[in-house]
Amino acid sequence: MRYDVYTPLVLSFLFAAVGPVLARRAAPALAARVLAPAAVLTAAATTWSLVLLGVALLGDAPPVVREAREDGVRLTDPVPEFIGLAACLALAAVGWRVGRAVRAERCTRRALRRLCAAHPAGTELIVAASEVAEAFAIPGRPGRILATSAMLGALEPAERRVLLAHERAHLAHRHGALVTAATLAAAANPLLAPVRSAMVFLVERWADEQAAADVGDRRTAARALARAALAAGRSRPGCALAFTGHTVTRRIAALQTGPPPRLWAGAAAVLALGVLPPLLAADATTDLLALLSTALS
Repeated sequence: MRYDVYTPLVLSFLFAAVGPVLARRAAPALAARVLAPAAVLTAAATTWSLVLLGVALLGDAPPVVREAREDGVRLTDPVPEFIGLAACLALAAVGWRVGRAVRAERCTRRALRRLCAAHPAGTELIVAASEVAEAFAIPGRPGRILATSAMLGALEPAERRVLLAHERAHLAHRHGALVTAATLAAAANPLLAPVRSAMVFLVERWADEQAAADVGDRRTAARALARAALAAGRSRPGCALAFTGHTVTRRIAALQTGPPPRLWAGAAAVLALGVLPPLLAADATTDLLALLSTALS
């Protein structure tokens, strides 16, 4: 308990540093599938560690201390009192941050559903008359693709196929769920913010690679992305799954080279780094339960 309860918090620093490295070097599909669950596990473990630190204050509760002393039981303080109080405050902040992230996610989903409300259920592509060049995937059942007339007008026919293949990849591989998972993990543990940013980049790279494979031409995919970025200019993407935005220059450069390697060893190491915090948190839980059982028995 004395050390295991703090280890998930320490490992989250390491995971936040190593995760983006994997995102830059490994195949995006593999890296995204590893980082999302690892981030969720790490965030859950660090939150539970805060719970354990807060619960440890029960050992200092006057009735518990008095009864233990009457029974001749010598209590050992698992954590300093100020750390337990700090953990309680941190838990309150975690609850507020996660609640805010959930509300923002619901608001975004409601806004996206309103965009699709007037269109038949079988409509995949929704074209909005707008001078702002933008295109993004709208997750749901069924998923939709929204593209503005300005965006479609800026692309050649082959490039439009790249755009549609890119957005279909977002929907087919449930990239929205992966980004949401990373967003909630970063809300619970702010140290994971770099992992959330890496996840947004990864799903775009994943969709880029899928689109390039579907059209059979990486240069056309790179050209479509470059032209779409120029058409969009400085406009802010309206959705996390937008075609442009999210370090476009790096994505274009990646499409101009060969497909990235599948770094299985690196992916396994990062996944193990995500699994380790829950195991240590479970061990700390066992120690705390044993301590409280001794005090209350």
